[in-house]
Amino acid sequence: MQLKTSNSNAKTESTLVNLSSPQGLLSTLQELRQTVESEGKATFNQWRSHIQRPEFLASALNLAEYIALRRHDLRDLQAALMPWGLSSLGRIEGRVMPNLDAVIATLEVICGSESAQHLNRPPIEFFFEGDRLLQQHTAELFGQSPPQRRVRIMVTLPTEAATDYEMVREIMQRGANCMRINCAHDTIEAWQDMIDHIRRAQQETGTPCKIIMDLAGLKIRTGVVLAPHHKKRVFKGDRILLLRCEPKITSKAAARKADAGDAIPSHVKHFQTSCTVPEILDLLVVDNPVYIDDGKIQTRVVDTQHRVHHGQGILLEVTNASPKGVKLRPQKGLNFPDTVLPLSPLTEKDLSDLDFVATHADIIGYSFVQRPADIELLQQELDRRLVKGQSRPAIVAKIETAIAVANLPELIIYAAGKQSFGVMIARGDLAVEIGYQRLTEIQEEILWLCEAAHIPVIWATQVLESLVKNGTPSRGEMTDAAMAERAECVMLNKGPFIAEAIAILDDVLTRMEAHQSKKTPQLRALHSW
Repeated sequence: MQLKTSNSNAKTESTLVNLSSPQGLLSTLQELRQTVESEGKATFNQWRSHIQRPEFLASALNLAEYIALRRHDLRDLQAALMPWGLSSLGRIEGRVMPNLDAVIATLEVICGSESAQHLNRPPIEFFFEGDRLLQQHTAELFGQSPPQRRVRIMVTLPTEAATDYEMVREIMQRGANCMRINCAHDTIEAWQDMIDHIRRAQQETGTPCKIIMDLAGLKIRTGVVLAPHHKKRVFKGDRILLLRCEPKITSKAAARKADAGDAIPSHVKHFQTSCTVPEILDLLVVDNPVYIDDGKIQTRVVDTQHRVHHGQGILLEVTNASPKGVKLRPQKGLNFPDTVLPLSPLTEKDLSDLDFVATHADIIGYSFVQRPADIELLQQELDRRLVKGQSRPAIVAKIETAIAVANLPELIIYAAGKQSFGVMIARGDLAVEIGYQRLTEIQEEILWLCEAAHIPVIWATQVLESLVKNGTPSRGEMTDAAMAERAECVMLNKGPFIAEAIAILDDVLTRMEAHQSKKTPQLRALHSW
C-alpha cells in the first residue's frame, strides 16, 4: 500500500509498504517523520526573520511541521493504526512531532526494536505543550477564562450601550467576556461612553472584560439604483449595468423612487447601479462572478466594453436569484470572489479612527486582511500613534476572502510573531466569497491551522441569530452554537434579546465542554439511560 500525497507537486513515496504489519507501519511513520521534520524546518527558516517574540518560536515551528504533514493523504495510514490501539493522528494539530514520536516509540516496542538510542517517547509535559501554549495565547488575548467554561463569549454592543449603563452591566453579568464596538457605526464620543460603561461595570461586578474595536474597513457597496420600466425585482437572466459613477436621474421624483429601489418609467434598458470603489471595475474580465447583497443576487460579467459606451460601466447577467425575484437596493454589499483586489484594507476613516482606537482598545478587529503586508501596515500605523514603551493592542484578523485563507499561515507569522493575535472566521463574507457549500470545510481547516499555531479563534456571524433578534432559536442554531465549543471565543451580534442569548450560549458551551474539547471527545459518564 502506498502512502499518497495530496499535493501533486510534492515528492511521491518511492516504495510500497505493507501497512498491515507493525514493521511496515513503523517504517512508514519513520519516513514520514523525517519528511515532516525536514520540510517543516525549511519553512520555519523562511519565517524566522519575521518572528520577534521568542515565546512564539515553538508555535511557528509546529505550524510549519503541520503544514508539511498535511501535504500528505494520511487516510490509509490512519486506518492501519487503529487496530493496534494507537493514535490515528486525528488530533495532532497542536503537537505534531510529539504525537509522531509517541506512536513511533510504541511501534518500536511492539516490533521489539526498542533501545536507549531509538526510543523517542516524548515526556508527558512536552506532549501537552501545545495545549498549554494555546491556553496561554488565548489568555493573553481575552484574559483568563471564566471558571465554568473554556470558551469566551464576545458581544457586539448596540448604540444604546452609550447611554444605557444597566444594559452593559447586564450583558457582562450574563456572561460576556469581551465587548465589541463596531467602528462602522456611531461616533468617537459614543465609543468613549461605551468604554466608560464597560470599565464601570468591571469595577462594580469584579468581572474582567476585554474591549475589541472593529475597524470599519473597506465597504464595497452598490449606489443609487435605476430599474427598467415596470420592473421592481431582479430575476435570473436579467442584466445589470454596474457603473463607475451613479446613474443619471432626470427628476426628483425619479430620484426618490431610485433611492427606494423602485422601478422608474424611463428609457432605461437594464438595471443600473454604481460601485462605491470604482477602480475595481478595471480588474474584471468576462465570466468573473460578482455577487450582490450577501449573494442574494449572483451575476457574471458578460461585457466589459460598457466602460466606454455606457458611462464607464460593465454589464452583468444574473445567474442566480430567488424565483420570486430580489430587489436591487442601494448600499448593499458587492463581492468579487475570483478577483484579486489590490486595495488597502485601511481606509481614510480607519486611519482617522485609529487615533482613538490605538489607545483605547485591548484588541483591534481588522477587516479585509488578505496579505502579510496588510498586517505590517496596521502594525506601522499603530506604532505611529503609540508612545515609546506603550504596547500595541492585540490584533484579530477577520478571515473573509479566499486570498486570506490561502495566506493564513503567513498572516499568523507576521502578526503573532510580533504581538498578541487571534483569528475571526467571518462566516458571512467568507461564505459569499468561497461558496456556501465550502464554508464548513474551510471553517474546519482554519480551526486546524490556528490550533497548530496555538492561535485562538473567534467563531462569528449569525450565532443564535434568531434568538438574539426574535427571542426564539432555531434548532440548527443550537447545533451551531454547540459546535462553536471548538473555537476559543464565540461572537454574538446585537439584538433585543441579547441578554437571553448570552445566558443560553453560556449554558450550551458549559455543557458541551464536558463532552468535547476542540476535536477531542470527552467521555464523561452518561446519565440519559
